[in-house]
Amino acid sequence: MTAALPSTPTDAPTASAPAPVPARRRRRRVLLGAGAALVALLGGYTAWSNTHPVRLTASIEIEASSDEVWQVLTDLSAYPQWNPFLTSTQVTSEGGRLEEGATLRNVMHDRTGDTVFTPEVLTVEPGRELRWLGRMGPGWIADGEHRFVIEEIGEHRVRLTQSESFTGVAVPFFEGQLRADTLPQFRAMNEALARRTEAGGADAG
Repeated sequence: MTAALPSTPTDAPTASAPAPVPARRRRRRVLLGAGAALVALLGGYTAWSNTHPVRLTASIEIEASSDEVWQVLTDLSAYPQWNPFLTSTQVTSEGGRLEEGATLRNVMHDRTGDTVFTPEVLTVEPGRELRWLGRMGPGWIADGEHRFVIEEIGEHRVRLTQSESFTGVAVPFFEGQLRADTLPQFRAMNEALARRTEAGGADAG
């Protein structure tokens, strides 16, 4: 006679499997994680692009005094007569004076055509430095700080350095174009300014 196996009570508690996470919730978590990673990546790239500017620089020596070079450089109304790069520059802010805080309207020309910028003048130091800042968009897309620096290097001889520092998220994608198209125009303007200054400035026109 065999012993009967004990029966399992039908009302005994049993362990239940964890409820599966709904697919919609999983997708939302994945999307939130991807979005956070993208924001962090874009933030890091924006910070990097604004701390690693693209710089263009071109210098020329001119047989003239710093005041003579300054006179030609700041005679904006004469630019269409001789300037191959800044073919037109006007002060558009109230008062019409070239001074710190003034707004300019610049037409810049290179082999790709004409581009209009409206920079703000940052520095006006007669005989020494002219500097302005142009922005594209809200300020983090592309900024260009343009400078003209005049240094006396001898008797009646100066060095003119034209430069621009570009920052912003769009700038790295256009670095090659800036060096191929814009930098040669810096040199062309420097050479034309030297010729005009050495020929007598406004009298050369």
